[in-house]
Amino acid sequence: MANPPAARSFLQVASTEEVAPPLRVVQIEGLVILKIIKHCKEFSPALVTGQLLGLDVGSVLEVTNCFPFPIREEDEEIEAEGANYQLEMMRCLREVNVDNNTVGWYQSTLFGSYQTVELIETFMNYQENIKRCVCIIYDPSRSYQGVLALKALKLSDSFMELYRSNNFTGEKLREKNLSWVDIFEEIPIKVSNSALISAFMTELEADSPVTQCDYDRLKLSSSPFVERNMEFLIECMDDLSAEQQKFQFYYRNLSRQQAQQQAWLQKRRSENMARKAAGEEPLPEEDPSNPIFKPLPEPSRLDSFLITNQISNYCNQINGVAGQSFSRLYLMKALQEN
Repeated sequence: MANPPAARSFLQVASTEEVAPPLRVVQIEGLVILKIIKHCKEFSPALVTGQLLGLDVGSVLEVTNCFPFPIREEDEEIEAEGANYQLEMMRCLREVNVDNNTVGWYQSTLFGSYQTVELIETFMNYQENIKRCVCIIYDPSRSYQGVLALKALKLSDSFMELYRSNNFTGEKLREKNLSWVDIFEEIPIKVSNSALISAFMTELEADSPVTQCDYDRLKLSSSPFVERNMEFLIECMDDLSAEQQKFQFYYRNLSRQQAQQQAWLQKRRSENMARKAAGEEPLPEEDPSNPIFKPLPEPSRLDSFLITNQISNYCNQINGVAGQSFSRLYLMKALQEN
């Protein structure tokens, strides 16, 4: 009779790492969304942040609670107080049996200008302790257009691997097949409410089928929003032009260095031919001490990738608002004719 397989010890089972399924959806409770909107609108146009709390269940990241961070200051003592505030808040929530597991953070933005190096660094700091985390971005400026401008973002795995190596050269990007659209991944958001809250909201629902949000969508004036987006778009184009000038300067220096290297090699080879004819040992064809053989550092392409991402975001916002404005204008024209 064959012996049964030996049972694995608890340490063996604990040491076995299970491959987590990819994150498919971020499920946020309605109360959390209301807290985020309230906090961001109260301090608008100042940018604010806060902590997201919840559970990581399979391919779903559940956000069940949140709390705001104090306004950030440059003073180190105030920053230390902010860290202590976060720890104290999470301790208090744990004592009252509320989810206190950090699953990310939320932050406000102005006209969608959130794709910065600071956001990436914050993601990397969170990733050191949390395997899967998201950032909820809320734009109060777009809410006046009758749109719930809420999105959940995470960094792509390929970009995080490249960011850890801090090598954003053209050769490395081509090797990883990474482009500017592969930095951030947008995760679908699903709003969830308990049955009791849904019943309560049904009781509070007005008899009129038209809400204030519906009236906001019918506003004909979209000039301020489009104007500010155009201003930010022009600034991004100037920044992108400055980044391109850096690369042009680098490639000019590189071609000049290569020409100097070729001239030096030809001179050295002619000297070696003369030394061979004289029966002397040839000199090496590479001289590391010569400054022309020192490799030139290639500028990082991260800033240009982020600026291109931001330009695409502004263009999409202008395109969406302009299309809706034309639809409203044609609607008003038809109503006036009738």
